[in-house]
Amino acid sequence: MSVQTESRKAFRELIDLLNEVDARWASSEWNLQSADDVVGAHRAALHLLEGALVGHLESDPRRPVFRRIVTPTRKFSGDNADAIYFDAPVSADHSYIVRGSMGGAVYFSMTAERGSDGGGVAGKTGGVVNDETLDLGPDGRFEIRVGGPPQERNWLALLPDATRITTRHYYEEETAVAADPTREPVLSIECTDAAAAPPAPDDASVAASIRRVAQVVRTRTLDQPPMVDAEQPAFVSKIPNQFPKPVKPGDFGLAAFDAAYSMAPYVIGPDQALVMTGRWPACRCANVTLWNRHLQSYDYANRQVSLNRKQTRLEADGSFRMVIAHRDPGVPNWIDTEERPFGLVFWRFMLPDGEIETPQARVVPFAEIAQG
Repeated sequence: MSVQTESRKAFRELIDLLNEVDARWASSEWNLQSADDVVGAHRAALHLLEGALVGHLESDPRRPVFRRIVTPTRKFSGDNADAIYFDAPVSADHSYIVRGSMGGAVYFSMTAERGSDGGGVAGKTGGVVNDETLDLGPDGRFEIRVGGPPQERNWLALLPDATRITTRHYYEEETAVAADPTREPVLSIECTDAAAAPPAPDDASVAASIRRVAQVVRTRTLDQPPMVDAEQPAFVSKIPNQFPKPVKPGDFGLAAFDAAYSMAPYVIGPDQALVMTGRWPACRCANVTLWNRHLQSYDYANRQVSLNRKQTRLEADGSFRMVIAHRDPGVPNWIDTEERPFGLVFWRFMLPDGEIETPQARVVPFAEIAQG
């Protein structure tokens, strides 16, 4: 008979959860109908599992470590080609010093996430600092106090239910910075009031770690209703090929305080394309990207699946015309669908100044694209 431990119980719970994710989340219960839909769900679940293992298995707010949230091969929660994200566990019971640099980014922020204890999805954000409110060195380096007594500058408060901090480095360059392993910014976090050495892992702590991993997977799969059934924020449209007015999300969980968003599904046939027109607003940076139904970006390491302002060829009057299509139409600003007839189009505008023109879209025959 095998030795019975709490860790074994937790491990089997994780296996049972994965079986349930396969049986229910990767099924018609979540509006998945085709073999391709199921394959995509399995891939997304494994990306979530990898993210949970990397970011949450060893997670101690007394000894936090920044870990990269998403990569070109680990995608979830709405990643994109022009940003590098890190997070680390924190607690209002402690105080911290974060040291880092802009790393060539055009925008940096750090946000406190609330209510994600134990691996859950953050329900709200609880404060933000960005490079406009930070004192930066001449080389773009910074030092930020997190939690503890209030500071006049370079300080991020931690509310009682703060559980993690998320950093965002955004870029506007000709190539996908998120796919370049040499561009990862320097970032560290130090708890200023923790004991020198942690206790050795034991049955209770390992079981808790496994359950934390399971909670990450569960809260982002089985605990989330199908997108078509879920109540959506104002920046999300359920109508294909029609974008809502870009708005800031407020304290919406995992969102950036400084961003305005607009999202809609696209649906185009094999011989169709979606032509999007509009103007980039005055802002710090902006992009548009394609996601699948599981909020995973398409393959930005090998395809042009998004556009930022620097990558966009403008018309003579300063407007843009972008084409979402299954194959190269031979015109500027093609966004590659990977031949997917359905997906999500997500716009983000960081620190917008003034009104943002809502992008317009229309479905056209592929053969007519070059005609304007």
